[in-house]
Amino acid sequence: MARLSVYDPFAEVFPELFRGLMQPVRAPGGDALEIKVEVKESNGDYTVQAEMPGVKKEDINVQIDGNRVAISAEVKRESEQKEGERVLRSERYYGAVARSFTLASEVDESRAAASFEDGVLRLTLPKKTAPSAKRLQIR
Repeated sequence: MARLSVYDPFAEVFPELFRGLMQPVRAPGGDALEIKVEVKESNGDYTVQAEMPGVKKEDINVQIDGNRVAISAEVKRESEQKEGERVLRSERYYGAVARSFTLASEVDESRAAASFEDGVLRLTLPKKTAPSAKRLQIR
């Protein structure tokens, strides 16, 4: 039986040029830099936990626009050199990571709260109360 293969004319000419262009930035350990999110809904609130290891609290940005939540951070990792040490290998990287998602209900931005501890961002996002229907008195 004949074996089929896909011919890519650019693979021979530019083998390394476009390889990995659309792949996520990778940390020195090979792990992709991404924000892993868990979203829960209970009692009129959304609770979001986002894993962001190695990120400093000052480098995190959270934006709320109606029912859309966007989390972004700038990641900077460097190795420190101590006095009397000789650096044999140093791996550092810089980059930005972002994650956005849409919730079923709008969020009340004025009551939203955020905390960051042990590499986990915790957001408490209260749902915006829907305006109640008003019954008009007919005269």
